[in-house]
Amino acid sequence: MAKRALITGINGQDGSYLTEYLLELGYHVGGLVRRSSVAENQTHRINNFIDDIETIYADLLDVSTIEQAIKNFQPDEVYNLAAQSHVRISFDMPAFTASVNAIGALNVFQAIRTSMPSARVYQASSSEMFGDSVDPDGFQRESTPMHPVSPYGCSKLFAYSIARNYRKAYKLYISNGILFNHESPRRGSNFVSAKLVQAAIRIKLNKQSTLVLGNLDSYRDWGHSKDYVRAMHLIVNHTEPSDFVVATGETHSVRDICQMVFEKLDMNYQDYVRQDSKYMRPEELPYLKGDCSRIRSVLGWIPEYNLSMLMDDMIEYYFKLEKAST
Repeated sequence: MAKRALITGINGQDGSYLTEYLLELGYHVGGLVRRSSVAENQTHRINNFIDDIETIYADLLDVSTIEQAIKNFQPDEVYNLAAQSHVRISFDMPAFTASVNAIGALNVFQAIRTSMPSARVYQASSSEMFGDSVDPDGFQRESTPMHPVSPYGCSKLFAYSIARNYRKAYKLYISNGILFNHESPRRGSNFVSAKLVQAAIRIKLNKQSTLVLGNLDSYRDWGHSKDYVRAMHLIVNHTEPSDFVVATGETHSVRDICQMVFEKLDMNYQDYVRQDSKYMRPEELPYLKGDCSRIRSVLGWIPEYNLSMLMDDMIEYYFKLEKAST
């Protein structure tokens, strides 16, 4: 009998790639979708395989819908990916971010506890939980103290902590994947990677003259969502619940990516990129670099994409998109 996986946030970047991956493995996949007044925006990332999955209307803030979905679907695995995931926006909407990311995760765990305690649960945790805490060797790992510097990071730290609490207190299989930045052609257009690549292509095609960004010297560990959803599956199928950092082990600044992308398009980013303080965060997080040695050694996970390959993937996608709109 095929395994059954229920994904919250199935229509997001990670949810869509994870769904494709699980379908390839023979899973029966169900996904929770929060209703939007614009139906076309709800499922655009999963429309190519919408007939192969089961979608369920639910909301992390409505625990009854979560409980009903779990009772009806009877999942073997639950991947809690739904979140308000934009760090900058979390400063504008701190209460909403906390409600969805923290209380929403708690609602999922409580529903699992009461309705399907045998299910294995993956909680999408974040490198933003580390904040400005860095080990002496320049890495952040599972043992690094966590001092988040944004409402988003704080909300994710609550979810991470309550996941560990429910794991120990109620003997539930709940694992945290502490994922560092990961991008793809399916990244939302208001995230810096997608905004940067799309703008560079529009400039190349004479559709745009400049690109305005915030902090160019913010360093992140950038991976590909395709690699990271493979890690999620490995984590939830480990012999015991645990917490794993998922990262590339390399860090690059936004400026580095600007230079890389514009050079791939035979341009100099300095001729087109401008900074504006309105895109700065009230408290900036300057540096993230993950030590993924534990997931590599314990689970055998190895990323297939490097940063250059990731940017090539995004450039190819946005070139096709822009040319199709001409």
